[in-house]
Amino acid sequence: MLPSGRRLPSGGVEPPMKNEKIRIRLKAFDYRILDQSASEIVDTARRTGAKVAGPIPLPTAISRYTVNRSPHVDKKSREQFEMRTHKRLIDILDPTPQTVDALMKLELAAGVDVEIKL
Repeated sequence: MLPSGRRLPSGGVEPPMKNEKIRIRLKAFDYRILDQSASEIVDTARRTGAKVAGPIPLPTAISRYTVNRSPHVDKKSREQFEMRTHKRLIDILDPTPQTVDALMKLELAAGVDVEIKL
Protein backbone atom coordinates (compact mmCIF):
# COMPACT_ATOMS: atom_id res chain seq x y z
CA MET A 1 0.00 0.00 0.00
CA LEU A 2 1.24 3.48 -0.83
CA PRO A 3 1.93 5.87 2.06
CA SER A 4 -0.83 8.32 1.16
CA GLY A 5 -3.08 5.96 -0.83
CA ARG A 6 -6.54 4.80 0.25
CA ARG A 7 -8.14 1.41 -0.20
CA LEU A 8 -10.85 1.31 -2.86
CA PRO A 9 -13.97 -0.92 -2.68
CA SER A 10 -12.53 -2.99 -5.54
CA GLY A 11 -9.58 -3.91 -3.32
CA GLY A 12 -7.06 -1.73 -5.16
CA VAL A 13 -5.24 1.28 -3.83
CA GLU A 14 -6.00 4.84 -4.88
CA PRO A 15 -2.79 6.60 -5.91
CA PRO A 16 -1.90 9.83 -4.11
CA MET A 17 -2.85 13.04 -5.86
CA LYS A 18 0.52 14.14 -7.23
CA ASN A 19 1.26 17.01 -9.59
CA GLU A 20 -2.24 18.33 -9.02
CA LYS A 21 -3.25 21.76 -7.92
CA ILE A 22 -6.50 23.17 -6.62
CA ARG A 23 -6.98 26.84 -7.49
CA ILE A 24 -9.56 28.73 -5.42
CA ARG A 25 -10.73 32.23 -6.39
CA LEU A 26 -12.66 34.20 -3.81
CA LYS A 27 -14.70 37.34 -4.54
CA ALA A 28 -16.60 39.59 -2.13
CA PHE A 29 -17.69 43.19 -1.68
CA ASP A 30 -16.41 43.29 1.92
CA TYR A 31 -12.69 42.66 2.30
CA ARG A 32 -12.94 41.67 5.98
CA ILE A 33 -15.15 38.61 5.43
CA LEU A 34 -13.07 37.79 2.35
CA ASP A 35 -9.84 37.70 4.38
CA GLN A 36 -11.55 35.70 7.12
CA SER A 37 -12.79 33.10 4.61
CA ALA A 38 -9.36 32.92 2.97
CA SER A 39 -7.66 32.28 6.33
CA GLU A 40 -10.18 29.49 7.10
CA ILE A 41 -9.40 27.80 3.78
CA VAL A 42 -5.63 28.10 4.32
CA ASP A 43 -5.86 26.73 7.89
CA THR A 44 -8.00 23.79 6.77
CA ALA A 45 -5.65 22.91 3.91
CA ARG A 46 -2.51 23.13 6.07
CA ARG A 47 -4.12 21.02 8.81
CA THR A 48 -4.66 18.16 6.33
CA GLY A 49 -1.05 18.20 5.13
CA ALA A 50 -1.24 20.10 1.83
CA LYS A 51 1.07 22.90 0.75
CA VAL A 52 -0.63 26.27 0.30
CA ALA A 53 0.37 29.29 -1.78
CA GLY A 54 -1.59 32.37 -0.91
CA PRO A 55 -3.88 34.09 -0.32
CA ILE A 56 -2.72 36.32 -3.16
CA PRO A 57 -4.61 39.63 -3.45
CA LEU A 58 -5.79 40.32 -7.00
CA PRO A 59 -6.69 43.79 -8.31
CA THR A 60 -9.94 45.21 -6.96
CA ALA A 61 -12.60 45.72 -9.65
CA ILE A 62 -14.37 49.06 -9.25
CA SER A 63 -17.72 49.57 -10.99
CA ARG A 64 -18.83 53.23 -11.02
CA TYR A 65 -22.36 54.37 -11.80
CA THR A 66 -23.51 57.94 -12.43
CA VAL A 67 -27.22 58.76 -12.12
CA ASN A 68 -29.36 61.90 -12.30
CA ARG A 69 -30.45 63.23 -8.90
CA SER A 70 -33.76 64.43 -10.31
CA PRO A 71 -35.44 63.20 -13.51
CA HIS A 72 -36.80 66.58 -14.70
CA VAL A 73 -35.43 69.89 -13.44
CA ASP A 74 -31.77 69.56 -12.46
CA LYS A 75 -30.24 67.81 -15.44
CA LYS A 76 -26.67 68.72 -14.49
CA SER A 77 -26.96 67.56 -10.89
CA ARG A 78 -25.70 63.98 -10.72
CA GLU A 79 -24.81 61.42 -8.09
CA GLN A 80 -22.02 58.85 -8.31
CA PHE A 81 -21.92 55.39 -6.75
CA GLU A 82 -19.32 52.65 -6.86
CA MET A 83 -19.06 48.95 -6.04
CA ARG A 84 -15.71 47.43 -5.18
CA THR A 85 -15.20 43.71 -5.78
CA HIS A 86 -12.22 42.40 -3.80
CA LYS A 87 -10.56 39.19 -5.02
CA ARG A 88 -8.12 36.65 -3.56
CA LEU A 89 -6.39 33.63 -5.10
CA ILE A 90 -5.34 30.51 -3.17
CA ASP A 91 -3.38 27.61 -4.69
CA ILE A 92 -3.34 24.28 -2.86
CA LEU A 93 -0.39 22.21 -4.06
CA ASP A 94 -0.27 18.41 -3.67
CA PRO A 95 -3.73 18.05 -2.07
CA THR A 96 -4.54 14.85 -0.22
CA PRO A 97 -8.00 13.22 -0.31
CA GLN A 98 -8.50 14.46 3.27
CA THR A 99 -7.88 18.02 2.02
CA VAL A 100 -10.63 17.75 -0.59
CA ASP A 101 -13.07 16.28 1.97
CA ALA A 102 -12.29 19.02 4.51
CA LEU A 103 -12.72 21.78 1.92
CA MET A 104 -16.10 20.40 0.82
CA LYS A 105 -17.36 20.40 4.43
CA LEU A 106 -16.12 23.94 5.12
CA GLU A 107 -18.79 26.57 5.87
CA LEU A 108 -17.84 30.03 4.59
CA ALA A 109 -19.45 33.38 5.33
CA ALA A 110 -22.37 34.56 3.25
CA GLY A 111 -21.41 37.07 0.57
CA VAL A 112 -18.25 35.26 -0.54
CA ASP A 113 -18.24 33.82 -4.07
CA VAL A 114 -16.00 30.74 -4.38
CA GLU A 115 -14.70 29.32 -7.68
CA ILE A 116 -12.74 26.06 -7.50
CA LYS A 117 -10.65 24.70 -10.38
CA LEU A 118 -8.69 21.44 -10.32
